[in-house]
Amino acid sequence: MASGVEELLDMLFELIDEAKNAPLSSDKCVIERDRALDLIDDIRSQFPMELTEARKMMARRAEMEAEAKRKADSIVRSAEDRAKQLLATDSIALQAKQRANDMMRQAEERSRELKRSANEYCEDALRRTEEAVAEAYDEIKQSRVRFRAAAAATAGAKPAAPGAPAGPAPGGRTMFDAEKD
Repeated sequence: MASGVEELLDMLFELIDEAKNAPLSSDKCVIERDRALDLIDDIRSQFPMELTEARKMMARRAEMEAEAKRKADSIVRSAEDRAKQLLATDSIALQAKQRANDMMRQAEERSRELKRSANEYCEDALRRTEEAVAEAYDEIKQSRVRFRAAAAATAGAKPAAPGAPAGPAPGGRTMFDAEKD
């Protein structure tokens, strides 16, 4: 079984590409209906997995932001604790305040940088996923249009009497009857 949407689309393309030509036509073909529909069903079932991956990326982003905030808070607490200790003596009070401010500034800068990096990573991953899903969806729509055109052309190639069952085509295959089906 195929593992991804792109592989399933390749299989559907191959099915259509390798299909035998319809009688008296070079641009129309006869495909196995059940196989084509099974491939389309498999593609549809893969979409939730693609979306699940996007959700996982968003969860990772939230985790990274939370971790950055925890680290920043820890650094701030550490800086505040250190500042309190340093303030205990008058001779180094000014120095302690300056160092605490520097540590807080560094922690905030680090927090902003981690948040920015997480946002960029998730934005890029979501953009790529969105593009892949959109491309797959467009391919499915195009395949359906080609399939319907081929089915309609095949049904129109040898019209049957109203109510008569579709008979076998040359070569012993049963022709697809779009109106009946």
